[in-house]
Amino acid sequence: MQSFLPDIDSLTLTQQVAQMVTVRTSGYLFDHQIQYPSWEANAATLRYLFEDLGVGGVILLGGSAGEIALRTQQLQDQAKIPLLISADIEEGVGQRFSGATWFPPPMALNAIAQTNLSVACDYAEKMGAVTAQEAVAIGINWVLAPIVDVNNNPDNPVINVRAFGETTEIVSKLATAFIRGAQSYRVLTTAKHFPGHGDTAIDSHLELPVLSHDRARLERVELPPFQAAIQAGVDAVMSAHLQIPALDDRYPATLSPKVLTEELRQRLNFQGLIVTDALVMGAIANRYGVEESAVLAVEAGADVLLMPLDAEKAIHAVCAAVTANRIAPERIRASVERIWRAKLKVCSPSETPSLMSQLAEPSAIATNTEILQASMRVHHPTPSRLDRLPDTGRNLILIDDGIDCDFLGRTAPAIAAPSQFGFTHVEVIDRYTPTLSLDSNLTSSYPTLLQLFIRGNPFRGSAGLTETAQNWFEFLLKSQQLQALIIYGSPYVLEQFLPLLPSEVPYVFSYGQMQLAQEIAIAALFAQKK
Repeated sequence: MQSFLPDIDSLTLTQQVAQMVTVRTSGYLFDHQIQYPSWEANAATLRYLFEDLGVGGVILLGGSAGEIALRTQQLQDQAKIPLLISADIEEGVGQRFSGATWFPPPMALNAIAQTNLSVACDYAEKMGAVTAQEAVAIGINWVLAPIVDVNNNPDNPVINVRAFGETTEIVSKLATAFIRGAQSYRVLTTAKHFPGHGDTAIDSHLELPVLSHDRARLERVELPPFQAAIQAGVDAVMSAHLQIPALDDRYPATLSPKVLTEELRQRLNFQGLIVTDALVMGAIANRYGVEESAVLAVEAGADVLLMPLDAEKAIHAVCAAVTANRIAPERIRASVERIWRAKLKVCSPSETPSLMSQLAEPSAIATNTEILQASMRVHHPTPSRLDRLPDTGRNLILIDDGIDCDFLGRTAPAIAAPSQFGFTHVEVIDRYTPTLSLDSNLTSSYPTLLQLFIRGNPFRGSAGLTETAQNWFEFLLKSQQLQALIIYGSPYVLEQFLPLLPSEVPYVFSYGQMQLAQEIAIAALFAQKK
Protein backbone atom coordinates (compact mmCIF):
# COMPACT_ATOMS: atom_id res chain seq x y z
CA MET A 1 0.00 0.00 0.00
CA GLN A 2 1.09 3.60 -0.47
CA SER A 3 3.00 5.32 2.29
CA PHE A 4 0.04 7.14 3.84
CA LEU A 5 -1.62 3.80 4.67
CA PRO A 6 0.14 1.42 7.06
CA ASP A 7 0.68 -2.24 6.31
CA ILE A 8 -2.44 -4.08 7.45
CA ASP A 9 -0.36 -6.65 9.34
CA SER A 10 1.11 -3.86 11.47
CA LEU A 11 -2.33 -3.10 12.90
CA THR A 12 -3.70 -4.85 15.95
CA LEU A 13 -6.96 -6.75 15.66
CA THR A 14 -8.73 -3.90 17.42
CA GLN A 15 -7.31 -1.38 14.97
CA GLN A 16 -8.31 -3.52 11.99
CA VAL A 17 -11.88 -3.90 13.23
CA ALA A 18 -12.04 -0.19 14.12
CA GLN A 19 -11.21 0.65 10.50
CA MET A 20 -14.48 -1.09 9.62
CA VAL A 21 -16.53 1.32 11.76
CA THR A 22 -18.01 4.65 10.67
CA VAL A 23 -19.27 6.84 13.51
CA ARG A 24 -21.62 9.77 13.31
CA THR A 25 -20.54 13.17 14.49
CA SER A 26 -21.80 16.71 14.17
CA GLY A 27 -20.82 18.92 11.28
CA TYR A 28 -20.68 21.83 13.69
CA LEU A 29 -17.27 22.75 15.09
CA PHE A 30 -18.03 22.84 18.80
CA ASP A 31 -19.49 20.37 21.28
CA HIS A 32 -22.14 22.79 22.53
CA GLN A 33 -23.62 22.82 19.02
CA ILE A 34 -24.24 19.06 18.93
CA GLN A 35 -27.92 18.45 18.19
CA TYR A 36 -28.16 14.67 18.72
CA PRO A 37 -25.90 13.86 21.70
CA SER A 38 -26.98 10.22 21.90
CA TRP A 39 -25.78 9.67 18.31
CA GLU A 40 -23.06 12.25 17.65
CA ALA A 41 -19.65 11.79 19.22
CA ASN A 42 -18.21 14.81 21.02
CA ALA A 43 -14.60 15.96 20.78
CA ALA A 44 -13.28 13.82 23.63
CA THR A 45 -15.02 10.70 22.37
CA LEU A 46 -13.75 11.26 18.83
CA ARG A 47 -10.20 11.71 20.11
CA TYR A 48 -10.46 8.36 21.91
CA LEU A 49 -12.05 6.63 18.91
CA PHE A 50 -9.33 7.89 16.55
CA GLU A 51 -6.23 7.72 18.73
CA ASP A 52 -6.91 4.70 20.96
CA LEU A 53 -9.12 2.53 18.77
CA GLY A 54 -8.38 3.69 15.22
CA VAL A 55 -11.91 4.19 13.87
CA GLY A 56 -11.80 4.45 10.09
CA GLY A 57 -14.65 6.76 9.11
CA VAL A 58 -17.20 9.37 10.08
CA ILE A 59 -20.60 10.41 8.77
CA LEU A 60 -21.50 14.08 9.14
CA LEU A 61 -24.76 15.93 9.61
CA GLY A 62 -25.45 19.59 10.37
CA GLY A 63 -23.62 22.85 9.78
CA SER A 64 -22.90 25.01 6.77
CA ALA A 65 -20.72 23.98 3.86
CA GLY A 66 -18.09 26.42 5.08
CA GLU A 67 -18.06 24.82 8.52
CA ILE A 68 -17.79 21.36 6.99
CA ALA A 69 -14.66 22.38 5.10
CA LEU A 70 -13.04 23.25 8.43
CA ARG A 71 -14.57 20.27 10.21
CA THR A 72 -13.34 17.66 7.75
CA GLN A 73 -9.79 19.05 7.89
CA GLN A 74 -9.98 19.02 11.68
CA LEU A 75 -11.09 15.37 11.69
CA GLN A 76 -8.45 14.27 9.19
CA ASP A 77 -5.76 15.98 11.27
CA GLN A 78 -6.88 14.04 14.36
CA ALA A 79 -6.90 10.63 12.70
CA LYS A 80 -3.71 8.58 12.39
CA ILE A 81 -5.02 6.92 9.22
CA PRO A 82 -6.93 9.00 6.63
CA LEU A 83 -10.68 8.84 7.15
CA LEU A 84 -13.52 8.00 4.85
CA ILE A 85 -15.81 10.98 5.49
CA SER A 86 -19.36 10.38 4.33
CA ALA A 87 -22.72 12.14 4.19
CA ASP A 88 -26.25 11.34 3.04
CA ILE A 89 -26.31 13.86 0.20
CA GLU A 90 -28.78 12.23 -2.18
CA GLU A 91 -30.08 15.69 -3.18
CA GLY A 92 -26.74 17.44 -3.36
CA VAL A 93 -24.41 18.79 -0.69
CA GLY A 94 -26.83 21.61 0.11
CA GLN A 95 -29.41 19.08 1.30
CA ARG A 96 -27.36 18.62 4.48
CA PHE A 97 -24.98 21.59 4.54
CA SER A 98 -26.32 25.06 3.87
CA GLY A 99 -24.79 27.24 1.20
CA ALA A 100 -24.07 24.46 -1.29
CA THR A 101 -26.35 23.27 -4.10
CA TRP A 102 -29.58 21.60 -2.95
CA PHE A 103 -31.31 19.73 -5.74
CA PRO A 104 -34.91 18.50 -5.66
CA PRO A 105 -35.33 14.83 -4.70
CA PRO A 106 -34.34 12.32 -7.39
CA MET A 107 -37.97 11.54 -8.30
CA ALA A 108 -38.08 14.95 -9.99
CA LEU A 109 -35.90 13.43 -12.70
CA ASN A 110 -38.42 10.63 -13.12
CA ALA A 111 -41.03 13.27 -14.03
CA ILE A 112 -38.71 14.56 -16.75
CA ALA A 113 -37.91 11.04 -17.92
CA GLN A 114 -41.57 10.39 -18.66
CA THR A 115 -41.33 12.67 -21.68
CA ASN A 116 -37.58 12.72 -22.43
CA LEU A 117 -35.38 10.06 -20.85
CA SER A 118 -32.17 11.30 -22.48
CA VAL A 119 -32.66 14.80 -21.03
CA ALA A 120 -33.38 13.31 -17.61
CA CYS A 121 -30.19 11.21 -17.82
CA ASP A 122 -28.22 14.31 -18.73
CA TYR A 123 -29.59 16.09 -15.66
CA ALA A 124 -28.82 13.05 -13.48
CA GLU A 125 -25.23 13.03 -14.70
CA LYS A 126 -24.87 16.75 -13.99
CA MET A 127 -26.45 16.24 -10.57
CA GLY A 128 -23.89 13.51 -9.79
CA ALA A 129 -21.03 15.70 -11.00
CA VAL A 130 -22.11 18.76 -8.99
CA THR A 131 -22.69 16.67 -5.88
CA ALA A 132 -19.26 15.05 -6.14
CA GLN A 133 -17.47 18.32 -6.96
CA GLU A 134 -19.00 20.11 -4.00
CA ALA A 135 -18.36 17.14 -1.70
CA VAL A 136 -14.67 17.14 -2.59
CA ALA A 137 -14.55 20.91 -2.15
CA ILE A 138 -15.47 20.60 1.53
CA GLY A 139 -13.59 17.40 2.33
CA ILE A 140 -16.29 14.74 1.95
CA ASN A 141 -14.91 11.74 0.06
CA TRP A 142 -17.78 9.26 0.34
CA VAL A 143 -21.16 10.16 -1.16
CA LEU A 144 -23.91 7.92 0.26
CA ALA A 145 -25.88 8.06 -2.99
CA PRO A 146 -27.51 7.23 -5.32
CA ILE A 147 -30.59 5.44 -4.11
CA VAL A 148 -31.38 2.69 -6.61
CA ASP A 149 -34.55 1.43 -4.95
CA VAL A 150 -37.59 1.23 -7.24
CA ASN A 151 -40.33 3.12 -5.39
CA ASN A 152 -43.38 1.21 -6.62
CA ASN A 153 -45.31 1.71 -3.37
CA PRO A 154 -46.80 5.23 -2.94
CA ASP A 155 -47.19 4.54 0.80
CA ASN A 156 -43.47 3.97 1.25
CA PRO A 157 -42.45 6.32 4.11
CA VAL A 158 -38.70 5.80 3.90
CA ILE A 159 -37.86 5.82 0.16
CA ASN A 160 -40.69 7.69 -1.57
CA VAL A 161 -39.39 10.71 -3.55
CA ARG A 162 -35.79 9.79 -2.67
CA ALA A 163 -35.98 7.21 -5.48
CA PHE A 164 -35.25 8.00 -9.11
CA GLY A 165 -38.59 6.52 -10.11
CA GLU A 166 -41.16 3.79 -10.03
CA THR A 167 -39.87 1.53 -12.82
CA THR A 168 -36.76 -0.59 -13.03
CA GLU A 169 -35.61 0.81 -16.36
CA ILE A 170 -35.78 4.47 -15.40
CA VAL A 171 -34.19 3.94 -11.99
CA SER A 172 -31.33 1.98 -13.58
CA LYS A 173 -30.63 4.59 -16.25
CA LEU A 174 -30.86 7.65 -13.98
CA ALA A 175 -28.84 6.08 -11.16
CA THR A 176 -26.05 5.00 -13.48
CA ALA A 177 -26.01 8.48 -15.02
CA PHE A 178 -25.59 9.95 -11.52
CA ILE A 179 -22.70 7.54 -10.85
CA ARG A 180 -21.11 8.44 -14.17
CA GLY A 181 -21.21 12.13 -13.32
CA ALA A 182 -19.72 11.60 -9.87
CA GLN A 183 -16.86 9.51 -11.25
CA SER A 184 -15.23 12.67 -12.61
CA TYR A 185 -14.19 13.42 -9.02
CA ARG A 186 -12.35 11.56 -6.27
CA VAL A 187 -15.30 10.38 -4.25
CA LEU A 188 -16.88 7.03 -3.52
CA THR A 189 -20.45 6.44 -4.66
CA THR A 190 -22.98 4.15 -2.97
CA ALA A 191 -25.93 2.20 -4.37
CA LYS A 192 -28.59 1.67 -1.73
CA HIS A 193 -30.52 -0.14 -0.21
CA PHE A 194 -29.74 -3.72 -1.24
CA PRO A 195 -31.61 -5.79 -2.28
CA GLY A 196 -34.37 -3.18 -2.70
CA HIS A 197 -36.42 -1.07 -0.26
CA GLY A 198 -38.92 0.40 -2.70
CA ASP A 199 -41.99 -1.73 -2.06
CA THR A 200 -42.38 -1.37 1.69
CA ALA A 201 -44.96 0.54 3.74
CA ILE A 202 -43.08 0.30 7.05
CA ASP A 203 -40.26 2.67 8.03
CA SER A 204 -37.13 0.64 8.81
CA HIS A 205 -35.95 3.50 11.02
CA LEU A 206 -38.67 2.30 13.40
CA GLU A 207 -39.52 -1.33 12.63
CA LEU A 208 -38.44 -4.25 10.44
CA PRO A 209 -40.30 -4.35 7.11
CA VAL A 210 -40.92 -7.71 5.44
CA LEU A 211 -40.83 -7.98 1.65
CA SER A 212 -42.77 -11.05 0.59
CA HIS A 213 -41.87 -11.12 -3.12
CA ASP A 214 -40.48 -14.30 -4.65
CA ARG A 215 -37.11 -14.51 -6.35
CA ALA A 216 -38.58 -14.12 -9.83
CA ARG A 217 -40.11 -10.77 -8.87
CA LEU A 218 -36.87 -9.62 -7.17
CA GLU A 219 -34.84 -10.47 -10.25
CA ARG A 220 -37.31 -8.64 -12.45
CA VAL A 221 -37.82 -5.44 -10.44
CA GLU A 222 -35.61 -4.90 -7.40
CA LEU A 223 -32.22 -6.34 -8.37
CA PRO A 224 -31.57 -4.97 -11.91
CA PRO A 225 -30.79 -1.39 -10.76
CA PHE A 226 -28.12 -2.78 -8.42
CA GLN A 227 -26.70 -4.86 -11.25
CA ALA A 228 -26.62 -1.74 -13.44
CA ALA A 229 -24.89 0.27 -10.70
CA ILE A 230 -22.29 -2.45 -10.22
CA GLN A 231 -21.62 -2.58 -13.95
CA ALA A 232 -21.28 1.23 -13.90
CA GLY A 233 -18.51 0.94 -11.30
CA VAL A 234 -20.28 2.00 -8.11
CA ASP A 235 -17.81 1.86 -5.21
CA ALA A 236 -20.09 0.71 -2.40
CA VAL A 237 -23.45 -0.96 -1.85
CA MET A 238 -25.50 -0.27 1.27
CA SER A 239 -27.70 -2.96 2.78
CA ALA A 240 -31.40 -2.63 3.56
CA HIS A 241 -32.86 -3.22 6.99
CA LEU A 242 -35.66 -5.47 5.79
CA GLN A 243 -36.45 -9.16 5.71
CA ILE A 244 -37.02 -11.05 2.47
CA PRO A 245 -38.09 -14.64 3.23
CA ALA A 246 -37.46 -15.67 -0.39
CA LEU A 247 -33.76 -15.00 0.23
CA ASP A 248 -33.45 -15.58 3.98
CA ASP A 249 -36.31 -16.42 6.32
CA ARG A 250 -34.16 -15.93 9.43
CA TYR A 251 -32.16 -12.71 9.17
CA PRO A 252 -32.81 -9.26 7.73
CA ALA A 253 -30.67 -8.39 4.72
CA THR A 254 -28.12 -6.39 6.72
CA LEU A 255 -27.36 -9.43 8.87
CA SER A 256 -27.80 -12.13 6.25
CA PRO A 257 -24.87 -14.07 4.71
CA LYS A 258 -27.32 -15.33 2.08
CA VAL A 259 -28.08 -11.76 0.99
CA LEU A 260 -24.76 -9.94 1.40
CA THR A 261 -22.30 -12.72 0.61
CA GLU A 262 -24.17 -15.22 -1.57
CA GLU A 263 -26.31 -12.73 -3.52
CA LEU A 264 -24.30 -9.52 -3.61
CA ARG A 265 -20.69 -10.66 -3.34
CA GLN A 266 -20.86 -13.98 -5.17
CA ARG A 267 -23.85 -14.02 -7.52
CA LEU A 268 -23.64 -10.34 -8.56
CA ASN A 269 -19.83 -10.40 -8.30
CA PHE A 270 -19.61 -7.10 -6.44
CA GLN A 271 -16.01 -6.44 -5.38
CA GLY A 272 -16.40 -3.06 -3.66
CA LEU A 273 -17.38 -2.05 -0.14
CA ILE A 274 -20.49 -3.49 1.47
CA VAL A 275 -21.74 -1.03 4.07
CA THR A 276 -24.65 -1.48 6.44
CA ASP A 277 -27.40 1.04 6.70
CA ALA A 278 -27.25 2.87 10.05
CA LEU A 279 -27.19 0.30 12.84
CA VAL A 280 -28.97 2.70 15.21
CA MET A 281 -32.18 2.24 13.20
CA GLY A 282 -35.00 0.49 15.01
CA ALA A 283 -35.30 -2.41 12.55
CA ILE A 284 -31.89 -3.67 13.74
CA ALA A 285 -31.15 -1.97 17.06
CA ASN A 286 -34.45 -2.93 18.71
CA ARG A 287 -34.05 -6.61 17.84
CA TYR A 288 -30.35 -7.38 18.03
CA GLY A 289 -28.63 -4.74 20.16
CA VAL A 290 -25.27 -3.05 19.61
CA GLU A 291 -22.90 -5.98 20.00
CA GLU A 292 -24.75 -8.84 18.33
CA SER A 293 -25.83 -6.71 15.36
CA ALA A 294 -22.19 -5.74 14.71
CA VAL A 295 -21.01 -9.36 14.84
CA LEU A 296 -23.86 -10.62 12.67
CA ALA A 297 -23.27 -7.88 10.08
CA VAL A 298 -19.58 -8.82 9.76
CA GLU A 299 -20.49 -12.50 9.57
CA ALA A 300 -22.98 -11.62 6.83
CA GLY A 301 -20.30 -9.94 4.74
CA ALA A 302 -20.39 -6.25 5.65
CA ASP A 303 -17.09 -4.36 5.33
CA VAL A 304 -18.25 -1.16 7.04
CA LEU A 305 -20.48 -0.89 10.10
CA LEU A 306 -22.33 2.41 9.81
CA MET A 307 -23.35 4.25 12.97
CA PRO A 308 -23.41 1.59 15.68
CA LEU A 309 -24.98 3.21 18.74
CA ASP A 310 -21.83 2.46 20.75
CA ALA A 311 -18.79 2.18 18.49
CA GLU A 312 -16.46 0.88 21.19
CA LYS A 313 -18.82 -1.92 22.20
CA ALA A 314 -19.31 -2.88 18.56
CA ILE A 315 -15.55 -3.05 17.97
CA HIS A 316 -14.88 -5.12 21.07
CA ALA A 317 -17.76 -7.47 20.24
CA VAL A 318 -16.33 -8.21 16.78
CA CYS A 319 -12.85 -8.67 18.24
CA ALA A 320 -14.25 -11.12 20.82
CA ALA A 321 -15.97 -13.03 18.00
CA VAL A 322 -12.63 -13.36 16.22
CA THR A 323 -10.89 -14.50 19.40
CA ALA A 324 -13.64 -17.08 19.94
CA ASN A 325 -13.18 -18.38 16.37
CA ARG A 326 -16.69 -17.26 15.43
CA ILE A 327 -15.21 -14.93 12.78
CA ALA A 328 -11.99 -15.80 10.95
CA PRO A 329 -9.14 -13.26 11.06
CA GLU A 330 -8.97 -13.54 7.25
CA ARG A 331 -12.53 -12.25 7.10
CA ILE A 332 -11.49 -9.04 8.89
CA ARG A 333 -8.39 -8.65 6.73
CA ALA A 334 -10.44 -8.97 3.54
CA SER A 335 -12.66 -6.07 4.61
CA VAL A 336 -9.70 -3.90 5.59
CA GLU A 337 -8.10 -4.58 2.21
CA ARG A 338 -11.24 -3.32 0.50
CA ILE A 339 -11.27 -0.27 2.76
CA TRP A 340 -7.60 0.36 1.89
CA ARG A 341 -8.40 0.23 -1.83
CA ALA A 342 -11.19 2.75 -1.28
CA LYS A 343 -8.92 5.05 0.71
CA LEU A 344 -6.21 4.85 -1.92
CA LYS A 345 -8.78 6.08 -4.41
CA VAL A 346 -10.11 9.08 -2.49
CA CYS A 347 -7.75 9.91 0.36
CA SER A 348 -4.52 11.79 -0.16
CA PRO A 349 -2.76 13.79 2.57
CA SER A 350 -1.05 15.93 -0.06
CA GLU A 351 -4.37 17.38 -1.19
CA THR A 352 -6.31 19.84 0.92
CA PRO A 353 -10.05 20.47 0.56
CA SER A 354 -11.84 23.76 1.16
CA LEU A 355 -12.14 24.81 -2.48
CA MET A 356 -15.01 27.06 -1.54
CA SER A 357 -15.19 28.74 -4.94
CA GLN A 358 -16.55 25.45 -6.32
CA LEU A 359 -19.75 25.63 -4.25
CA ALA A 360 -23.06 26.72 -5.78
CA GLU A 361 -21.44 27.79 -9.03
CA PRO A 362 -23.69 29.56 -11.57
CA SER A 363 -23.76 26.44 -13.76
CA ALA A 364 -24.95 24.33 -10.80
CA ILE A 365 -27.68 26.82 -9.95
CA ALA A 366 -28.74 26.90 -13.60
CA THR A 367 -28.97 23.10 -13.72
CA ASN A 368 -30.94 23.05 -10.50
CA THR A 369 -33.34 25.69 -11.85
CA GLU A 370 -33.85 23.74 -15.07
CA ILE A 371 -34.64 20.53 -13.18
CA LEU A 372 -37.13 22.30 -10.92
CA GLN A 373 -38.86 23.98 -13.85
CA ALA A 374 -38.93 20.89 -16.07
CA SER A 375 -40.37 18.66 -13.32
CA MET A 376 -42.96 21.17 -12.06
CA ARG A 377 -46.68 20.77 -12.77
CA VAL A 378 -48.74 23.93 -13.31
CA HIS A 379 -52.49 24.32 -13.78
CA HIS A 380 -53.84 27.69 -14.96
CA PRO A 381 -57.59 27.23 -15.50
CA THR A 382 -59.95 29.55 -17.33
CA PRO A 383 -61.82 30.91 -15.47
CA SER A 384 -59.55 30.97 -12.42
CA ARG A 385 -60.10 31.91 -8.81
CA LEU A 386 -57.03 34.09 -9.19
CA ASP A 387 -58.68 36.19 -11.89
CA ARG A 388 -59.42 38.66 -9.14
CA LEU A 389 -56.74 38.99 -6.47
CA PRO A 390 -57.82 39.59 -2.87
CA ASP A 391 -57.31 42.81 -0.96
CA THR A 392 -56.55 40.83 2.19
CA GLY A 393 -55.92 37.15 1.60
CA ARG A 394 -54.51 34.42 3.78
CA ASN A 395 -51.19 32.72 2.98
CA LEU A 396 -51.63 29.44 4.84
CA ILE A 397 -48.47 27.31 5.05
CA LEU A 398 -48.52 23.76 6.41
CA ILE A 399 -45.20 22.12 7.23
CA ASP A 400 -44.22 19.10 9.25
CA ASP A 401 -41.84 20.70 11.74
CA GLY A 402 -41.42 24.45 12.05
CA ILE A 403 -38.89 24.11 14.85
CA ASP A 404 -36.41 22.21 12.71
CA CYS A 405 -37.09 23.67 9.27
CA ASP A 406 -34.20 24.95 7.18
CA PHE A 407 -36.13 26.16 4.12
CA LEU A 408 -38.53 28.64 5.73
CA GLY A 409 -37.77 31.95 7.34
CA ARG A 410 -39.03 35.51 7.35
CA THR A 411 -37.64 36.20 3.87
CA ALA A 412 -38.39 32.78 2.32
CA PRO A 413 -40.35 33.17 -0.93
CA ALA A 414 -43.23 31.03 0.35
CA ILE A 415 -43.73 33.52 3.17
CA ALA A 416 -42.77 36.85 1.61
CA ALA A 417 -43.66 36.65 -2.08
CA PRO A 418 -47.47 36.06 -1.96
CA SER A 419 -48.02 39.37 -0.14
CA GLN A 420 -47.53 41.33 -3.37
CA PHE A 421 -50.56 39.49 -4.77
CA GLY A 422 -52.80 40.28 -1.81
CA PHE A 423 -52.12 37.25 0.39
CA THR A 424 -50.81 39.32 3.25
CA HIS A 425 -52.09 37.41 6.28
CA VAL A 426 -49.48 34.71 6.95
CA GLU A 427 -50.29 31.63 9.03
CA VAL A 428 -47.83 28.76 9.52
CA ILE A 429 -49.10 25.48 10.96
CA ASP A 430 -47.04 22.44 11.88
CA ARG A 431 -47.45 19.31 14.00
CA TYR A 432 -46.87 21.33 17.16
CA THR A 433 -49.71 23.78 16.43
CA PRO A 434 -52.70 23.24 18.75
CA THR A 435 -55.59 21.62 16.91
CA LEU A 436 -58.16 24.15 15.74
CA SER A 437 -61.79 23.32 15.30
CA LEU A 438 -62.32 24.00 11.60
CA ASP A 439 -65.81 25.43 11.74
CA SER A 440 -66.80 28.31 9.48
CA ASN A 441 -68.50 29.99 12.43
CA LEU A 442 -65.32 29.96 14.51
CA THR A 443 -62.56 30.36 11.90
CA SER A 444 -61.73 33.64 10.20
CA SER A 445 -62.75 33.68 6.56
CA TYR A 446 -60.10 34.72 4.03
CA PRO A 447 -59.44 34.03 0.37
CA THR A 448 -56.62 31.52 0.92
CA LEU A 449 -53.46 30.43 -0.83
CA LEU A 450 -52.72 27.00 0.63
CA GLN A 451 -49.07 25.91 0.54
CA LEU A 452 -48.27 22.36 1.64
CA PHE A 453 -44.76 21.11 2.35
CA ILE A 454 -45.23 17.34 2.49
CA ARG A 455 -42.94 14.44 1.71
CA GLY A 456 -41.93 11.17 3.39
CA ASN A 457 -40.64 11.54 6.94
CA PRO A 458 -38.19 8.83 7.99
CA PHE A 459 -38.16 8.10 11.72
CA ARG A 460 -41.87 8.99 11.98
CA GLY A 461 -43.28 6.52 9.47
CA SER A 462 -45.17 9.20 7.52
CA ALA A 463 -45.44 8.68 3.77
CA GLY A 464 -47.22 11.89 2.90
CA LEU A 465 -50.57 13.49 3.55
CA THR A 466 -51.17 14.40 7.18
CA GLU A 467 -54.53 14.60 8.90
CA THR A 468 -54.01 18.32 9.50
CA ALA A 469 -53.40 19.01 5.81
CA GLN A 470 -56.38 16.90 4.81
CA ASN A 471 -58.67 18.69 7.26
CA TRP A 472 -57.57 22.16 6.19
CA PHE A 473 -57.92 21.29 2.51
CA GLU A 474 -61.45 19.97 3.00
CA PHE A 475 -62.43 22.92 5.18
CA LEU A 476 -61.17 25.50 2.67
CA LEU A 477 -63.02 23.74 -0.13
CA LYS A 478 -66.26 23.52 1.81
CA SER A 479 -66.09 27.16 2.88
CA GLN A 480 -65.15 28.36 -0.63
CA GLN A 481 -61.95 30.00 0.68
CA LEU A 482 -59.42 28.07 -1.38
CA GLN A 483 -58.08 30.38 -4.10
CA ALA A 484 -54.93 28.49 -5.12
CA LEU A 485 -52.79 25.53 -4.07
CA ILE A 486 -49.04 24.86 -4.07
CA ILE A 487 -47.65 21.49 -3.01
CA TYR A 488 -43.93 21.04 -2.41
CA GLY A 489 -42.59 17.51 -2.08
CA SER A 490 -44.67 14.43 -2.81
CA PRO A 491 -46.53 13.90 -6.10
CA TYR A 492 -48.63 11.28 -4.33
CA VAL A 493 -50.22 14.04 -2.23
CA LEU A 494 -51.17 15.94 -5.37
CA GLU A 495 -52.79 12.81 -6.82
CA GLN A 496 -54.89 12.47 -3.67
CA PHE A 497 -56.13 16.06 -3.95
CA LEU A 498 -56.80 16.33 -7.67
CA PRO A 499 -60.12 14.40 -7.74
CA LEU A 500 -61.50 16.83 -5.13
CA LEU A 501 -60.07 20.06 -6.52
CA PRO A 502 -62.55 22.31 -8.35
CA SER A 503 -61.47 22.97 -11.93
CA GLU A 504 -61.24 26.73 -11.38
CA VAL A 505 -58.62 26.41 -8.61
CA PRO A 506 -55.09 26.91 -10.01
CA TYR A 507 -52.28 24.81 -8.60
CA VAL A 508 -48.54 24.26 -8.82
CA PHE A 509 -46.64 21.16 -7.77
CA SER A 510 -42.88 21.20 -7.14
CA TYR A 511 -40.69 18.30 -6.04
CA GLY A 512 -38.36 20.73 -4.29
CA GLN A 513 -38.96 22.41 -0.95
CA MET A 514 -35.92 24.67 -0.81
CA GLN A 515 -36.21 28.42 -1.33
CA LEU A 516 -35.26 28.21 -5.01
CA ALA A 517 -38.18 25.82 -5.54
CA GLN A 518 -40.50 28.20 -3.67
CA GLU A 519 -39.41 31.14 -5.81
CA ILE A 520 -39.99 29.22 -9.05
CA ALA A 521 -43.35 27.78 -7.93
CA ILE A 522 -44.80 31.11 -6.80
CA ALA A 523 -43.60 32.83 -9.96
CA ALA A 524 -45.34 30.12 -12.00
CA LEU A 525 -48.59 30.41 -10.04
CA PHE A 526 -48.83 34.18 -10.46
CA ALA A 527 -47.19 34.38 -13.90
CA GLN A 528 -50.33 35.81 -15.47
CA LYS A 529 -50.62 38.51 -12.80
CA LYS A 530 -47.34 40.31 -13.41
